[in-house]
Amino acid sequence: MKGKHDNNQWSLKFNTASLVLIPAAVGINYIGKLFAGVLKLPLWLDSIGTCLAACLAGPLVGAIAGVANNIIYGLTMDPISTVYALSQAAIGIVVGLMAYYGKMESLRNIILTGILTGIAAVLVSTPLNIIFWGGTTGNLWGDLVYAGALSQKLPVWVASSLDEIVVDVPDKLVVLILAAGLYKGLPKSLLSLYQSNSKIENLD
Repeated sequence: MKGKHDNNQWSLKFNTASLVLIPAAVGINYIGKLFAGVLKLPLWLDSIGTCLAACLAGPLVGAIAGVANNIIYGLTMDPISTVYALSQAAIGIVVGLMAYYGKMESLRNIILTGILTGIAAVLVSTPLNIIFWGGTTGNLWGDLVYAGALSQKLPVWVASSLDEIVVDVPDKLVVLILAAGLYKGLPKSLLSLYQSNSKIENLD
């Protein structure tokens, strides 16, 4: 069921607020990734800004913010990150669509969105992991699962999928809860600047 707004979720009419949101989302993603890296968490936390942008301004802005994030990170830190812009685009699209159709209004639906977003990230990232990394993710916790799966003689694609699942699904659950919390904390005057169809009312 759609939310209470009638705006086209695929609109390409970017207003100033949407354009400002993209670099802000990239900055939030950077902070999340840095936080997770410093604490060596079994999570990425690098798509909080992407999800927030998708909730505010729709799937296209979310996808653009995610792609921009990985391109910038790839140019400044790790070149291989650029190819994972595809994963960030998928995240932005899934979250933006779920928000547009009113599926971010309760904790239950936020968890559902997190699971679907995690699955989308797994489907996009696993082939990339196999192509560029032999199937690993580079995350210590996930790669332990990968090594364990290979020790049980499971195919590489299964081991790589499990590696990605144990990191991406929990990560997206945490990311969506954080993004929803940030969304709830924004003033209504700021929310009115965006033409999103999201409807986040409570977390219970």
